[in-house]
Amino acid sequence: MINITLRGGGLALFMFLLGSDFVLGWLNNIKSSTQQSERSITSSSDQSCFCHLTGVLDDCFCDIESIDVFNNFKIYPKIQKLTERDFFRYYKVNLRRPCPFWPDDGHCSIKNCQVEPCPESKVPMGIKAGNYNKYAQDTNTVTEIEDCVQANQLGAINSTLSNQSKEAFVEWARHDDAKDHFCELDDETSPDAEYVDLLFNPERYTGYKGPSAWRVWNSIYEENCFKPRSVYRPLNPLAPSRGDDDGENFYNWLEGLCLEKRVFYRLISGLHTSINIHLCAKYLIDEGWGKTTWGTNVKEFRHRFDPVETKGEGTRRLKNLYFLYLIELRALSKVAPYFERTIVELYTGNTEEDAATKELLLQVFNETKAFPMHFDEKSMFAGGKKEAKILKEEFRLHFKNISRIMDCVGCSSCRLWGKLQTQGLGTALKILFSEKEIKNLSENSTSKDFQLTRQEIVGLLNAFGRLSTSIKELQNFKTLLQDNR
Repeated sequence: MINITLRGGGLALFMFLLGSDFVLGWLNNIKSSTQQSERSITSSSDQSCFCHLTGVLDDCFCDIESIDVFNNFKIYPKIQKLTERDFFRYYKVNLRRPCPFWPDDGHCSIKNCQVEPCPESKVPMGIKAGNYNKYAQDTNTVTEIEDCVQANQLGAINSTLSNQSKEAFVEWARHDDAKDHFCELDDETSPDAEYVDLLFNPERYTGYKGPSAWRVWNSIYEENCFKPRSVYRPLNPLAPSRGDDDGENFYNWLEGLCLEKRVFYRLISGLHTSINIHLCAKYLIDEGWGKTTWGTNVKEFRHRFDPVETKGEGTRRLKNLYFLYLIELRALSKVAPYFERTIVELYTGNTEEDAATKELLLQVFNETKAFPMHFDEKSMFAGGKKEAKILKEEFRLHFKNISRIMDCVGCSSCRLWGKLQTQGLGTALKILFSEKEIKNLSENSTSKDFQLTRQEIVGLLNAFGRLSTSIKELQNFKTLLQDNR
């Protein structure tokens, strides 16, 4: 079991902290929240999706109730405001890269999957220039550019294809850190790379489903999660009939894995769960009379997560979401020193906007660092140096392969959010395994040992924002299920 990460002097320091007003207040709040949660859960049989979603998570020393309170009251409001800032709302992505694993079966023809460009002039000039870190205060001053207008077709992706020559990331180009990447990054200089306004293109259910969608997830789970072909995931429709097998064989196999491989599966399952929650929360309800209506779909949520309908699998899926949340939360707390340096400025060209964005980002980091029950990544790859190095590289390559599979998603909107969230998780993993490099960062100069591109930064914060939203949405579904009893 993974231990709590404690900074400083062991048991004595822990006892000191335990007696502090901060931790006592924290624990009292958690206790009160837990009691209220238990009362609401047991009050109705319609709460079955949540009746087992409680207590300490596997592979880490943190309970679900603590995460709920921390996320919903401390993190969620701030991360939502942050991702609405210009620096984080424009994401450059190539949605035209061909699938590298099987013949392209064509893009989704549903209107909500389509891509519509928005004028290049609407993207802030500082972002287009490529200087997201502005080191010289007297250069690159640009007036504020208005936000991208919403596309005419509801649900279509607004994107910008730049025809101008892009200023290269000179500081970053000298350092080839491909060996540190857990994701296949898009080439931002490609003529197919486009700026997409994420606020005008929310993640939601577009109607994309069927064999094409299933093949993507099946390839991720069956070919990239360290799983032998003789072991089948629960509820896998491609698995041969196994009678009354409820997945016990699968979980016996999973528990027999080393921690690192078990963590890998839980990360992918958590990501899949988060995406499913977003689709249930913003479901295509009606398209009648030329008007599209989106809303929560409780029936679909039950179908995906109710213990009865999923033979107990739904609770495991939801717990894996919380596990993934802890992983990315830990990465944010670890990377804080990188952004706390005065040399780092999140540059869009609007001085006031940039200062406010960085201040809000630092507030998020302060919250993440104050969380008392972090995942301890030091327990991973802690064996013999040679074996640990091999396992870490295998871990990295498997995840990198998954990021490439995202180019096989037929729905452009789904591909956009799939690429962004896998890149965000890949960046989080890169951070967790770069502790030494981050500690050695210089206050007033760039480092060749650890760097983040703007693409990685936008992916990291938006991906965590998606996880934060998922946990917040769980509370909404819990209320709806209670009201429907």
